[in-house]
Amino acid sequence: MTAGGIAAGFDQTLGSTAAALFATVLLNASLIGAGALTLSTSYAFGDVFGTKSSLHRSFSDAKLFYAIFAALTFGAAAIVLIPGAPLGVITEAVQALAGVLLPAATVFLLMLCNDREVLGPWVNRPWLNAIAGVIVGTLVLLSMILTMTTIFPGTDVTTLILVGACVLAVVLLGYGLSAMRGRRGAGAVTVIASGAEAPKEQWTMPPLALLSRPAWSAGRRAAMIALRCYLVVSMILLIVKAVQLGGG
Repeated sequence: MTAGGIAAGFDQTLGSTAAALFATVLLNASLIGAGALTLSTSYAFGDVFGTKSSLHRSFSDAKLFYAIFAALTFGAAAIVLIPGAPLGVITEAVQALAGVLLPAATVFLLMLCNDREVLGPWVNRPWLNAIAGVIVGTLVLLSMILTMTTIFPGTDVTTLILVGACVLAVVLLGYGLSAMRGRRGAGAVTVIASGAEAPKEQWTMPPLALLSRPAWSAGRRAAMIALRCYLVVSMILLIVKAVQLGGG
């Protein structure tokens, strides 16, 4: 069912006013979504490459930021205006890709929430990490199911969920035991760069230039490599599937 089909259904059942209202709301949501996504991506590029990125700056002061913003906006418009472009397939492919990338972003957010050098005394507590681990693991499992069902529509979802849930439970249990063993003997005092104790109310994150690269254990490094491989393979397969559906 496409947006045009939904609008036509509103026109037939509720009248032209409802169809026009639906089209207006959809246009508004599209404009907001396009602006939010392109701006967030432009800000992300600026943060990664260390360039000035803000709408508060002039074009001459943040050329790369505005150039990326303009390129993404015009690129999206060009794709939409391609004659005969399978917009439905493109939309579904983008949604599936977002479902694949969301768990990866959540994993890195959880790692950031446990970085004592960044958050100091505000890092996650063990019980909060346990809840977050279940949520992130569930998101990863749903992402895999989404990828599998998108690429292979005939997949038995029930069997996939049961097998995935069992694997997820084993992984979470192993990670929990490893985390508990790693916390044994760890001190509860948080220090700032100067070595003084930092009360929660007075904690401020050190400048980015003073932050050191976090040390990863062998298990975390293996997990990150597996996650990266999964993301690359999933993205390639989704693109191939989208091209096949668009060509068909």
